[in-house]
Amino acid sequence: MRKLAVVAAGGTGGHLFPAQALAEALIARGWTIVLASDERVAGLAGDFPAERRIGLSAATYRPGDPIGMARAGFAVFRGATHARALYREIGPHVVVGFGGYPSAPALVGAILDKRPTVIHEQNAVMGRANRMLAPHVATVACAFPTLLKAPPKVAGRAVVVGNPVRPPIRALFDEPYTPPTSDGPVRLLVTGGSQGARLLSELVPEAVARLSEPLKRRLVIQQQTRPESMETARRIYRNAVVDAEIAPFFRDMAGRLAAAHLVIGRSGAGSVCEFAVAGRPSILVPLAIALDDDQGQNAKLLADVGGAEVAREHQLTVDSLSGALEKLLNNPARLARMAAAARSVAIPDAAERLADVVEKTARGQVVARA
Repeated sequence: MRKLAVVAAGGTGGHLFPAQALAEALIARGWTIVLASDERVAGLAGDFPAERRIGLSAATYRPGDPIGMARAGFAVFRGATHARALYREIGPHVVVGFGGYPSAPALVGAILDKRPTVIHEQNAVMGRANRMLAPHVATVACAFPTLLKAPPKVAGRAVVVGNPVRPPIRALFDEPYTPPTSDGPVRLLVTGGSQGARLLSELVPEAVARLSEPLKRRLVIQQQTRPESMETARRIYRNAVVDAEIAPFFRDMAGRLAAAHLVIGRSGAGSVCEFAVAGRPSILVPLAIALDDDQGQNAKLLADVGGAEVAREHQLTVDSLSGALEKLLNNPARLARMAAAARSVAIPDAAERLADVVEKTARGQVVARA
């Protein structure tokens, strides 16, 4: 009999990448996948391995906006009604949600139909949509050992599986980290993040320009930069005589991570877990406007073991970043220790662990924290 899973995920990479990794793991086990999202689903996730994509009505709201809350509730109810009708047509064995408001209708429909359900929380702080739905689903899986803001009973039964990463990133777990030599190139990778990217786009080039001349001569920089900041970054690096590649987006992130000696980036859940799996030392800059400081809590996974340095936005200056880079990039032994520490908290087989949880839930087995 065909095994069918509905995977519900929103339109951001933070939700879609782990959802896609799970889908690929389940397909390898003989499952068929249906992707459910909000009504924009037809225009996103072009390479998501789903037999079918369905768009469900959904909406979000701002806290303290009762009219917006009512509209969002009606949209989710309409989407859940659509989902229930679809489930009676296709008969999914399990529905898996990855958070964000686009996943809510699919999960609400499954809960009302009493179908097996799984939620996966990518962040160290449980998101608002997952927080509301988690008490009603069969199984809660999470990426981090801590699950802040979760209802106590939910946190107590949540299963830590890690954050599923893309296969090319997973392969880096088996590749050793090689620190820079005393006279060889020093490779710095700067990732952007979809939110609050201007800070890194503009501050990192200025900080690099203030490094010592011997270090600048050895630097090879690859930096994701907002389109409107690209020319300024190129000019600063050119004037500083620093070898730099600037682009708004890098497709081959695995290859670039593999070559990097140090990474600077935001601390979204996916980034933190990818840096851990790849075993790369990092400077993490949590997004200050993130709800519930989820990025700051994510960063603690690496910072607490010495795998990353954390620079809060209100403390970050050109001089402080330049000083941190000068110390780290001239200390290969410390970079190697940070790399080993980052890898020590990685869960490279997170997709397989989550697939195990999904299959057990589909069979009606209780899955809880060990």
